[in-house]
Amino acid sequence: MWAVFAVLSAVFAALTSILAKAGIEGVNSNLATAIRTMVVVAMAWGMVFLTDAQGGIGSISKKSWIFLILSGLATGASWLCYYRALQLGDVSKVVPIDKLSVVITLILAFVFLHESFTAKSLIGAVLITAGTLIMIF
Repeated sequence: MWAVFAVLSAVFAALTSILAKAGIEGVNSNLATAIRTMVVVAMAWGMVFLTDAQGGIGSISKKSWIFLILSGLATGASWLCYYRALQLGDVSKVVPIDKLSVVITLILAFVFLHESFTAKSLIGAVLITAGTLIMIF
């Protein structure tokens, strides 16, 4: 089931790029990010209440709070940079560079989470990097 959600995530991420590029014309990139974020916040809290998950707030550990907040800050920084890049560049060039996050994530997961880094991971990371370079030059 996780694979279905992962594919849907990729589809929605692709739509995000196209819709953002179409909508950002003539709009300050920071303002556009703030508008997008308001929509995401409304959707996320809507799902929390729809699934009756709001009761779990009190059981979140201090460690989880810290890492969730840091993750939110990283997401915000990523979105601000992404929207500015979309405003300044072509989607066909911005998105492949943005997807280098896959390679960076593999490295960080190995270093900080001690996840395995296999030959298959290495080959995939090299191919993603090569593909990105081919697409942007």
